[in-house]
Amino acid sequence: MGAITVDKADHLYWLGRYSERVYTTLKLYCDGYDSMLDADEEFYKALCVMLDIPNIYTSREDFLQRYGYDRQDCNSIISNLTRAYDNAIVMRDEIGTETLGYIQMAVYSMDAAAASDAPVILLQKVVDHLLAFWGCVDDQIDGYCIRGIMKFGKRVERLDLYLRFHMDPHEVRRIYHRMIPRARESQLPINQASMDALEGYMSAPEIDYDGALGALMGILNV
Repeated sequence: MGAITVDKADHLYWLGRYSERVYTTLKLYCDGYDSMLDADEEFYKALCVMLDIPNIYTSREDFLQRYGYDRQDCNSIISNLTRAYDNAIVMRDEIGTETLGYIQMAVYSMDAAAASDAPVILLQKVVDHLLAFWGCVDDQIDGYCIRGIMKFGKRVERLDLYLRFHMDPHEVRRIYHRMIPRARESQLPINQASMDALEGYMSAPEIDYDGALGALMGILNV
């Protein structure tokens, strides 16, 4: 791992994962926001099942508020964004102040959305800040391994979520194939047995989503 210590690699990996978790779940949250208010009162229950989180919410309105903005809810979007920020703060010297700043602006926009009567507009700003964050990663970070670890975490998280959501098989396989080179670039200790099992699931005519998710969860030797 060269100059990247195990602790730093862990922070970079989870910075990638948490930022992607916020990005993907926030898009789903925004897409379902109007439908939950207007029609599909049960959407949040299905979302909890897909995410494998406890349904602690008493209604759709309670879900929209707490899952979005409650820092006391460890599964909320703001809690995951805060974890991304905490990892970014620790790695400020490696990722740079400008890169960190986009995560910080995402937190500010999330807090503003919590207090707004029209939150979806502000939530789009969170998405925009996260996209700018990844653009800054490419533009500002020279360390090949640093970028590799972060992007590997990002791809692992997206594949994890897409498997949980039973997304279109073509899209799932596309994300998987984009993850493979990031695994090599990261120089992290990959569990080859899990990687081989995951390849088998991805190569099958029909994806066993639960089996592939199980293999993915064991992909790192930690």
